[in-house]
Amino acid sequence: MTLRSRLHRLAALAAILGLVADQASKWAVIRYMAARNDEPAEILPVFNLVMWWNRDTSFNLLHIGSAYGPYVFSLASLVIIALLVLWLSRIEKAVLAIAIGAVIGGALGNVVDRLRFGAVADFFDAHIGDHHWPAFNVGDSLIVVGVAVLALDGLFGDGKTTGMGRRERS
Repeated sequence: MTLRSRLHRLAALAAILGLVADQASKWAVIRYMAARNDEPAEILPVFNLVMWWNRDTSFNLLHIGSAYGPYVFSLASLVIIALLVLWLSRIEKAVLAIAIGAVIGGALGNVVDRLRFGAVADFFDAHIGDHHWPAFNVGDSLIVVGVAVLALDGLFGDGKTTGMGRRERS
């Protein structure tokens, strides 16, 4: 098996595991919150479970306000996933393959929600006092961590493979 095929399998495994973890956690929390009539559940003094249906992009940054919104956001996500698959064909590090797979799995989990529910199920609520971070889910976490790994590798990696192409340091 070539390095490239091993990296592709590693990325596919990360994406599948990420998608399953995202969808399983959403299934469990949606059921749990429904049994509580969507009343928030305090887990820690700085962390709650809530039920929030996000019809916008990540962290509510872009609002379309139309019935076509879920399809527009899903299409945009699928285009980004296609670009990540292209990028995957050029990387040479396992950590980058896992990071790209994590982003793909998280994005696919949110696409499934948009197409199934018309919105993304968010439920993690981190806060300090009355100051709350926007609610998020496992898929969002995979995207953020995966992108952070890619960015850190681009900034501090050994230079073998960064960006959308190859760069060799001399």
